[in-house]
Amino acid sequence: MNDSKDTGVTGAARFVTSSVGNLVGGVARTAGNVTGAAGRGVGDTITGATGSAGKPVGDALGALGSGVENGANDLGKGVERAGEWKK
Repeated sequence: MNDSKDTGVTGAARFVTSSVGNLVGGVARTAGNVTGAAGRGVGDTITGATGSAGKPVGDALGALGSGVENGANDLGKGVERAGEWKK
């Protein structure tokens, strides 16, 4: 038996918002992952090239990259859940 909330115009709206939510959420997570990896890579490079003198800067850039990645992943998950009409 079909649930009445998944038929007609409402069902179509749910399908569209779910598809858009999954797309936008996936793009946000991918961008966050790339940015996070790049930030950690630059941080590691600075630390490796400068040794202990550059370690604080390298560590800060790595942590910043990880923070951006985590934030984008959370945003992407939230967009996907909103597209599924979940709170």
